[in-house]
Amino acid sequence: MPKLYEFELGKAADVLVRELFKLKEGEEFVITADTESDERVVDATARAAFAAGAKPLVIYNASALGVGKAADPMLPCETLVGALTAADAWVEFNNEWIFYSNTYDRAIRGNKKLRYMCLVGMNADMMVRCVGRVDYPVLEKFLARISSLTVAAKEVHMTTPAGTDIRFTNRPGQTPRYAMGYADKPGVYMMAGQIGWGILHETINGKIVFDGSVNPPLGLLRQPIEMTIDKGDIVKIEGGKEAVEYEAWLRSFNDPNMIKVAHVCYGFNPGAKLTGDVVEDERIWGCTEWGIGHMAFRPAASHSDGICLNTSVWLDGKHILDKGKSIDPELAELAKKLGKQ
Repeated sequence: MPKLYEFELGKAADVLVRELFKLKEGEEFVITADTESDERVVDATARAAFAAGAKPLVIYNASALGVGKAADPMLPCETLVGALTAADAWVEFNNEWIFYSNTYDRAIRGNKKLRYMCLVGMNADMMVRCVGRVDYPVLEKFLARISSLTVAAKEVHMTTPAGTDIRFTNRPGQTPRYAMGYADKPGVYMMAGQIGWGILHETINGKIVFDGSVNPPLGLLRQPIEMTIDKGDIVKIEGGKEAVEYEAWLRSFNDPNMIKVAHVCYGFNPGAKLTGDVVEDERIWGCTEWGIGHMAFRPAASHSDGICLNTSVWLDGKHILDKGKSIDPELAELAKKLGKQ
């Protein structure tokens, strides 16, 4: 008998290397993974890359005891940087991710032709639902529409049934920025279905309540974590045992930037569900994801991402999302085509 999604996984890997990376004959394609990664995803991707005429190189490392810059002391940094600065393309399947580490920074800075995609923690089930079964043209129309509406607004208000009630001001003069999953040009790419944009951090005020997952260090949450935000700084963390553990983890770095909000994103991948895996969770339809700690122009010792489910959004007072469902007619029609309304 075949394993779970044995046939479908092959198609999803083919979508990844041929449609999204658009790998060419002879290109050198590095696949990184660690001892917590799903080897079925790694092997299927390597097979698909080889069948497309590329030259796959799979690199496994021992799983680090942290992510981002916290992973650097445990990574074979020089070897990884050497391989990645020579590669044409790189997909990261590491569960304890290299992304945001000094190793990652050196590789991206040292290889201007590199096409990198962050698929950390990818497993066979997620690969099929969130990569292989996505209607990319329709999803792109949806993401473009809600991105344009969002960045055109000045004031944003978000709430959730769990208690999030947060307001902030958008950074003026920006262009829409959303992840479509394509990695066919040099740069850094994410799995389809996430939208990020620039906000003025000193204007972030209110409460953010994580009720989905927090990675690192917790994964799926059993109880919500409530954070009070004043001018972009976390001034109070409340909740149960997990809230205590989360605050202790943030403060363990002795880095004041770890107690600051880094970014906010929408999640809109039609196949995503709550699993505890950050790459999937932050793309759950109608969620918002808040990053804490490290960001490009304000470095910190590490980075954490928390999920707020079923978000309602007002842009300059106009209601566009209600508990994750589209209010805007054009968005609602596109969502219906993607099976989400």
